[in-house]
Amino acid sequence: SYLMKSMRNFASWLPVYRFKEWILSDIVSGINTGLVAVLQGLAFALLVNVPPGYGLYAGFFPLLVYFIFGTSRHISVGPFPVLSLMVGGAVVRLIPDDFTVNGTLANTSTINEERVIVAASVTFLAGILQLLMGILQFGFIVIYLSQSLISGFTTAAAVHVVVSQLKFMFQLTVPGFNTPLGIIYTLESVFSQITETNVADLVTSLIVLLIVFVVKEMNDRYKEKLPTPIPIEFLLTVLAALISYFAKFEEKFNVAIVGKLEEGFQGPAAPDMSVFQRCIGDGISIAIVGFAVGFSVAKVYSIKHDYPLDGNQELIAYGLSNIVGGSFKGFASSTALSRSGVQESTGGKSQIAGIISAVIILIVIVAIGFLLEPLQKSVLASLALGNLKGMLMQFKEIGILWRKDKYDCAIWVVTFLATLLLGLDIGLAVAVAFQLLTVVIRSQIPSCTVLANVGRSDIYKNRKDYTDIYEPEGVKIFRCAAPIFFANAEFFREKLITAVGFNPLRVLRKRNKALRKIRKMLKKGELQVTSTLKEFVRINVDVYIVGAHEGFLDKLERSAFFDEEIRPSIFFLTIHDAVLHILLKKDIASSPKLKPTEEKGSNNHCIISTSGGLRSREHTVRLLVPAVALQPQACGKCARKVPKSCSQEL
Repeated sequence: SYLMKSMRNFASWLPVYRFKEWILSDIVSGINTGLVAVLQGLAFALLVNVPPGYGLYAGFFPLLVYFIFGTSRHISVGPFPVLSLMVGGAVVRLIPDDFTVNGTLANTSTINEERVIVAASVTFLAGILQLLMGILQFGFIVIYLSQSLISGFTTAAAVHVVVSQLKFMFQLTVPGFNTPLGIIYTLESVFSQITETNVADLVTSLIVLLIVFVVKEMNDRYKEKLPTPIPIEFLLTVLAALISYFAKFEEKFNVAIVGKLEEGFQGPAAPDMSVFQRCIGDGISIAIVGFAVGFSVAKVYSIKHDYPLDGNQELIAYGLSNIVGGSFKGFASSTALSRSGVQESTGGKSQIAGIISAVIILIVIVAIGFLLEPLQKSVLASLALGNLKGMLMQFKEIGILWRKDKYDCAIWVVTFLATLLLGLDIGLAVAVAFQLLTVVIRSQIPSCTVLANVGRSDIYKNRKDYTDIYEPEGVKIFRCAAPIFFANAEFFREKLITAVGFNPLRVLRKRNKALRKIRKMLKKGELQVTSTLKEFVRINVDVYIVGAHEGFLDKLERSAFFDEEIRPSIFFLTIHDAVLHILLKKDIASSPKLKPTEEKGSNNHCIISTSGGLRSREHTVRLLVPAVALQPQACGKCARKVPKSCSQEL
């Protein structure tokens, strides 16, 4: 039934495709994106530790599947460096460089074959998990991966990618370290062999990397003037392959090249079930990260171009893409930010552009792949690094998050450090656990503020943020930003006492000492010192609660909470309703701002505001508000505090 629903999704947009208006843009976009996809597939295969040619399979099959089952019109599905590195971690752990067969050290060909099987099996497993999550409607899981967590994780992964490519740039023999602190061991191995660097590969890498960064910066700066981004990766690849071939770099300088790329496709193969048992953790991590990254990018474009996305359907699409891709010996796919950016910025209107990209990859696989055989692996490594600029620039978010939300900043930093030092899989688990811990901390230590009336209206905001405020005499409006429960009740009580300015228990105890009758009642047990809400009532401070969530009063009534002192009448729909009620009970005839029409009182009042929904009850307040000219004390647009220069102008 889910597959039929997916087919209906495909059938819903294809008949309304604006062929005359969109087809040319999709063709141009598809060609550009396809060229980038070919190069990224070859480059990201190095992260998986499999021969580069298998990166083409990882770029081809997911495009076909997503065309039918996906709901985004603009993302380019295929290899993503973070996922490739995660798959590569599992590959190196199961098939290390010193892999043996029957006690004999395996040759390079055997190791590559085994690694391809492991990569495909892990991908197949991740696809099954994504498909199951989609069928079980687990699309909501992405909400547990906050933007700060994803940013910190992808930034750390980008650093891992940089370190992993050093061995290709220097052409060194560096074993894989898929263990905690593996990045440190890798750097140690690289620098211990630094004297054995292949200078030709290093120089080529640096030149390619410099050109890629410069041209990409030009593409970003002049994107409004350029009809299409300069396809620098494609141009450099063609040029580097030609130079390497005619200058005979492999013979003269012993550089590492891509080597033979098999023409055509290999037949589908069943996954290795033993890999499933040993890589279940890797599969879960790859499934979640792949969906989170892909859905985040798709959401950006869906908002920009105003069309809906279905999270559960996206899970199904990614799941089937990885199942099919893994069956044909590809590795995990999601979407690369840079590749999707090319597809959208070059005019792509729909997934027709994705099909055109698949055709370009197909041509390379079956016909012209041999032209890339003399290409240096160091060039592919540089191209992979050239696509990490966006992720590495996310370091800037630390300062922004610190000013915006300290908890989000802490999540970013902890995620980054955990992922960097412990590895991608363990780091992700630590990051999620820490994020959930911050949720508990936020609920236990909620933000509490004192509110005031802003601009003589029915708006009540933090009194520290505004100058044009009004606070009725004897009234304190206290707001707690989180629901109150057993874990934060004491914290709430302390903050409330601080906001009011005195401890009602101390006042009550002093009064008890002064009143002999009350002391006798306390000794007999006829009068007891009770907890906050009643503490204030006993010293003639009225307490009102506003904004209680739906069903809260019913729950209190069922719990026999109300008595002669605490009644349902203390609950109000809004803060303003409660304030008007208080003003009706107070004699403020001397106030030039507000004058009630009836009822006087002398009690002090305290309003407690809790988060949640609203409960409406019948309450009518009549208030005469005389037209009084007020001198502006702050910005007329927002009533916020303004600098002296602005005040002088006002």
